[in-house]
Amino acid sequence: MNALNNALEWFVRMAFLNMLWLIFSALGLVVIGFFPALVATFTIVRKWLVGEVDIPVFKTFWQTYKKEFIRSNILGYVLTIFGVILYVDILIFNASSNTLINLLSIPLVIVTMVYLLTLFYIFPTFVHYEMKLVQVIKNAFLVMILNPFPTIIMLLGTIGIIFVSLTFQALVPVLSVSLLSLTLMMPSIRAFDKITEKQAKFLIK
Repeated sequence: MNALNNALEWFVRMAFLNMLWLIFSALGLVVIGFFPALVATFTIVRKWLVGEVDIPVFKTFWQTYKKEFIRSNILGYVLTIFGVILYVDILIFNASSNTLINLLSIPLVIVTMVYLLTLFYIFPTFVHYEMKLVQVIKNAFLVMILNPFPTIIMLLGTIGIIFVSLTFQALVPVLSVSLLSLTLMMPSIRAFDKITEKQAKFLIK
């Protein structure tokens, strides 16, 4: 019964958090609301995972949304622009029949994979540490490189969530982003703890 109660309690928490993400994303017309709401979602999930389960969720979400509104949008759109550039480059390379150009596409694919895997750690790093945005990106990359096992867990978890979301689309408004935040935040915290145990010698100051 305790396990069932705990599962139901987490389901309600995650559903409420996902609803907040939807509402606050819409509050910023998605364009400027998506990333602040995402950061607020990761912040709440992180607090829950480190034992702060009794925090006022709505108040904490709103305060984080306001506090990180500008920084989260800057970070989010820098990453988005870079991702779009990579995507367009891949399309251009794939459309070419030139052998040399096709060979050059191999490093581009590697860079794209590194970019996508680094994304897993971007927002966990953003909410876990007090850092400048450039440091967030650099440290997210370093943590990804130094922690292949958590990264694999994140990748498999993300693929699973995408599959379930596409199969059962009614769940998207209920659990999608909050569950993704949990899937990424749990391995991230373990990776961060490992770094802390090593006196954070790999972090860029």
